Amino acid sequence: MNHDQLVDIIQQGRIEWSAHALKRMLEKGISRASVKHIICTGEMIENYPDNKPFPSGLFYGIWQNQPLHAVIAYDLTEQKIFLITAYWPDEEHFETDLKTRRR
Repeated sequence: MNHDQLVDIIQQGRIEWSAHALKRMLEKGISRASVKHIICTGEMIENYPDNKPFPSGLFYGIWQNQPLHAVIAYDLTEQKIFLITAYWPDEEHFETDLKTRRR
């Protein structure tokens, strides 16, 4: 996955927001702008290249001084991103760096 391609796709507005993801974001106080910011400026901390129907990844970044995760699938052939979910990470599921998943 090429990060510059993802940034270009977002700048073109080619991101799909499922009703379920938007509902969960609203419940958690997560904006579309914050998700776009995390994908464009954050880092991919987990990569799932074999996921179907499209490869996906977990992104980590900071939004308004708070860590935020966004999971996306990406179709580079059609130049589209699909938001799967976004959430505020916690130490119950991640180490104190909020990047390393607890096992």
